[in-house]
Amino acid sequence: MNTVAIYTNSSLACSEIITRKYSTSFSWAIKLLHRQFQPHIHAIYGFVRLADEIVDTFHSFNKTALLHKFRDDTFAAISDNISLNPVLQSFQNTVNTYNIDHHLITAFLESMEMDLDQQVYTREQELNHYIYGSAEVVGLMCLKIFCEGRQQQYEELAPYARLLGAAFQKVNFLRDLNDDCAGLQRTYFPGFNFEQFDEVTKKAIEASIDKDFREALAGIKMLPVKARFGVYVAYRYYLSLFNKIKRQPPSLILQQRVRVHNMVKIGIILNAGVRNRLNMI
Repeated sequence: MNTVAIYTNSSLACSEIITRKYSTSFSWAIKLLHRQFQPHIHAIYGFVRLADEIVDTFHSFNKTALLHKFRDDTFAAISDNISLNPVLQSFQNTVNTYNIDHHLITAFLESMEMDLDQQVYTREQELNHYIYGSAEVVGLMCLKIFCEGRQQQYEELAPYARLLGAAFQKVNFLRDLNDDCAGLQRTYFPGFNFEQFDEVTKKAIEASIDKDFREALAGIKMLPVKARFGVYVAYRYYLSLFNKIKRQPPSLILQQRVRVHNMVKIGIILNAGVRNRLNMI
């Protein structure tokens, strides 16, 4: 193995560590993908997480300057096929290996920049634009890997990948209402009022998420077998989280972050495994 390959493998390992540290749920789901896909999905997660940290947690630094530098460094890494930033090294390797469309990366970074400048979303069109860049394109990047160059399959499955990404993002919005509104002064749902969040408003938001989940499942069933089980587990985890949120009153959602316990996650994996083996997804 040459030195560049050693460095790339070390960088991919770095992205895997970031995934494990930030999300045990996604780490478990990624382990259920074919071994060939795992390092590349870690690479995407590491890239996305680093950008998200810039806009959400690096409060004592110039976030705009950091994000612009991150964007420039990202495309330089992709163009040069090398980066001294291990996260960008693993990401550029994945982008170039699977020919991931650059416009997906641009859309993601644009949504991250929106988090720096726009705190309140007043129109559905604005929210949809943000969700496309912050979540749907991430699903499309992963789909590009799963399809392994089969462009027609990618185009057929792309609408479902977008729906699943949107569902995951909206669940995150509901789960993080207190952190987003009180901590970051962000309001994603148009017409949302932190002081007047009631059951009617909550159910209206949930109806949109329900629709995304139902329609996305059809696409999961059509995924290549090497990717289907891992994606299905992630789907079932987020659906379980969403169902728990639906059972909570609005007042509790505003006070604490809803979580799924590890034993429940294990149950989800076991149940999903049985259903997958019996072709009952």
